[in-house]
Amino acid sequence: MKILLAPSETKTKGGTDKFVLDSLLFDELTPTRKLLLHKYMNILQKNSLEELSKMFGLKKESDISYYNRDIIHELTMKAIERYTGVAFDYLDYKSLNNTAQEYIDKNVILCSNLFGFLRADDMIPEYRLKQGASVRDIKPEKLYKEKSYLMEEYLANEDILDLRAGFYDKFYKPTKPYTTLKFIKNGKVVSHWAKAYRGIVLREVANANINNLDEFMKLSIGNLSIEEIQMKKNRTEVIYNIS
Repeated sequence: MKILLAPSETKTKGGTDKFVLDSLLFDELTPTRKLLLHKYMNILQKNSLEELSKMFGLKKESDISYYNRDIIHELTMKAIERYTGVAFDYLDYKSLNNTAQEYIDKNVILCSNLFGFLRADDMIPEYRLKQGASVRDIKPEKLYKEKSYLMEEYLANEDILDLRAGFYDKFYKPTKPYTTLKFIKNGKVVSHWAKAYRGIVLREVANANINNLDEFMKLSIGNLSIEEIQMKKNRTEVIYNIS
């Protein structure tokens, strides 16, 4: 089973290793990544606060200046450790035991707005790109959607648990059967805190070493109980009630 996870705009600082672009998932994407990075770096070099503000999704000049850096020569860390935010806080990767961390590294696929499809253990630098922002005349989601057949091939023999936000369907939407989650509390759909529960679910899945969706459906997860299961075409949505 492979688990799809959205990235976050906020990142952890620092790193250890040099950045090697063609070490990332799907070396067939290296030309696409180079094209996007070339445009991205050109914008940084131009140093237009207005253009950088739109691309980064930031307003304070000091924040914009911080991210205006040569990311190609920045140190890297695992993507799953680089991204921060609610889901990643609740996953708390660093506190997992080695077996659970290896499960995450092997089975989680992230979708970066800049680098496209990534393994959880792909080594990436700190960068900033607002969700949905263009890089000059390029929409990253459109660029990577054209290469989404790589994901189809990669996941052909895998069960898919999709924990991404809906926006990332623009990068890749499975054509084979896949499962998503929804969380409700007091009869209302949880939106912001759904990120937290995605992190909680992923943590429990990793700790239990879940290998397929049948095992996942039997997994007991804290204060979550299955309220309903809805099926539409190739998409199964598991609706959890938060007690």
